[in-house]
Amino acid sequence: MQWINFLHLYQPANTDAHIIKEATDESYTRIIRAIEEHDNVKFTMNIQGCLFLRWDELGYSWLIEKIARLVNSGKIDLTGTAAYHALLPLIPEIEIEKQIKEHEEILQKYIGKDYKPKGFFLPEMAYSKKIGKIIKKLGYEWIILDEIAMNGKLNQVDFTKNYIDKNSKLKVIFRSREKSLNYIPDLIDKQLINDNLLITATDGELYGLRHIDHTAVFEKILKDKKLETKTISKFLNENHVTEKIDLVDSSWESTEKELEKNQPFILWKNKKNKIHNQLWDLANLTIETINKYPNDSNHTWARWHLVRGLASCTFWWAAARDFKLFSGISWNPDQIERGINELIRAIRSLEDVTTRETKIKAEKMYIKLKQNIWTKHWKYYWKK
Repeated sequence: MQWINFLHLYQPANTDAHIIKEATDESYTRIIRAIEEHDNVKFTMNIQGCLFLRWDELGYSWLIEKIARLVNSGKIDLTGTAAYHALLPLIPEIEIEKQIKEHEEILQKYIGKDYKPKGFFLPEMAYSKKIGKIIKKLGYEWIILDEIAMNGKLNQVDFTKNYIDKNSKLKVIFRSREKSLNYIPDLIDKQLINDNLLITATDGELYGLRHIDHTAVFEKILKDKKLETKTISKFLNENHVTEKIDLVDSSWESTEKELEKNQPFILWKNKKNKIHNQLWDLANLTIETINKYPNDSNHTWARWHLVRGLASCTFWWAAARDFKLFSGISWNPDQIERGINELIRAIRSLEDVTTRETKIKAEKMYIKLKQNIWTKHWKYYWKK
């Protein structure tokens, strides 16, 4: 059986050091060690640029060096992405390109000065037609999406085919959502996969932090000579059966009902969610203001805060969606507040005296939003 395994490694740039260390020690290092120790194993990975920066800061340069060796030997195929995990369909093109190019610069710093990925990972697999064209323009060849992006329905993809996006001309590979919502090594070990081809995409934390693999099934299956792993780039180059399709705007958590209602990114921007609306009002004001003052003496520091506030987590944790997978809801006032603190600090950082009125406007928005977040929390979610 062929296993095309995509792993997404990401922690928010402003998250606490102990959280990054926990995910790294329990999951990320395990994955890298498994690839190192098994000559036949090749995976495709997205490692968010901001995670490389935090690793460097926290003393994981040895891990970065291991990854660089595995990339340069062809055992790991990295993707392009947005350095700080912004939800790309919801932000302006100028910000999209800045985050993509910064991620490229980070890879060139840590992997190799001429390194340029062929593939691209959209944070949350959030695709839109606008984004597809930008990715193609920036020189990428393929994207990976959830299977629902094919036509808005699940269980419609022929995984043996190469698909091409009519809109952008990018090659597209789809993950199996059903399989990816499991601990895949268990499925393989228990021979619960009947197909000869398995394409999965999961967060890297699944391999240790979120799922404790007491009997090391992951390492066990990698020793199986009947299991063949390939990078996505190699798989696409070898597969010549192609079909052109019109992709549907969607994310890897979109449901069929949401897409029928033309709400592909409802977990990050729900018009009926008051907190979401206020978040985006503040976020858009911050983006507009920072871009208006590119020559401000403190512009670099303002952008430092902006990109951290725009991380998809800021908005996801305000969705208040009940997920059985997480045994709770996507509501965390501390995480939302962490994001809006970055946004307001971005505007506060600007030195130009003409930003005074904008600063006052932003402070009022920030105070009102913060009040609404905590009022909602104490009224509806605390101790319930």
